[in-house]
Amino acid sequence: MPNQRAKPTLRRRRLGSLLADCRDKAGLSGEEAAARMGWHHTKLSKMENARAGVTPKDIDLLMSTYGVTDADLISALQGLARDAGKQGWWATYGDVVANPYRDYLSLESDAVGIRFYGGHLVPGLLQRPGYAKAIITGTAMPPRTPQEVQALVDVRMARQAVLSRTDRPPLKLRTVIHESVLQQEEGDLSIMLDQLNHLLYMSERPNITLQVMPMSAGAHPGLLGLFSVVDFERPWPTVVQLENILGGTFVEGTEAVQQFDDAFEAIVADALSVDASRKAIMNRIEEIRR
Repeated sequence: MPNQRAKPTLRRRRLGSLLADCRDKAGLSGEEAAARMGWHHTKLSKMENARAGVTPKDIDLLMSTYGVTDADLISALQGLARDAGKQGWWATYGDVVANPYRDYLSLESDAVGIRFYGGHLVPGLLQRPGYAKAIITGTAMPPRTPQEVQALVDVRMARQAVLSRTDRPPLKLRTVIHESVLQQEEGDLSIMLDQLNHLLYMSERPNITLQVMPMSAGAHPGLLGLFSVVDFERPWPTVVQLENILGGTFVEGTEAVQQFDDAFEAIVADALSVDASRKAIMNRIEEIRR
């Protein structure tokens, strides 16, 4: 059957996970639930493990069997069932966008908010093309060809549409970058001047909160690495992405995610205020112009 050969996209994995959670809350094993619906138990297993597609009709039957009456939850599940197999705009960039990056782009496009500790990097959602090209060229492992670098720059610029989308509220971005970012010289100074001016401009948007971690700050959780806390509309749980040289890994689960919630708030508390952060950026712009 075509459904049994469904590709386990991230959306389909998240749908399967939530369906399994609903079944667990109903106190049913996979075999018991499948029997009540007149299915072979492997059909339900494949749905929960993202190896089979799920239709809105399947959602109706599953939720009825599990005794779920929450209309918002059912509607959300049906929506994801319809969209789970769809490919995002990034599919047109082919293999240059690796699977972990595709998964993150899928999360980013569905999210309502992202909290990102950027450390010594400007967040991708706030990067200018020249800065993005310099960063991608210098950090890509293995090294990328000029054509691949440009494709990744194009992807990074396309991602930024979530900050000004009109089909639903723009993504809310809260980010903290280290003060050393302001001192970077990626390429020539004109690249950094363009980037810093862009940060100043974007920081004025109501859906963007930008803070700077001062050089004088002591130890804080951000020293352990870059991470993104990605928030969604109910019922989808928050997901954390940890960035590393292989592209990133994901952390899920209430207790684990809560630790990153707490870590981000601790980082924010140690950072300069929004106004002081803007002042720090303006001061660096004036230094470069002199």
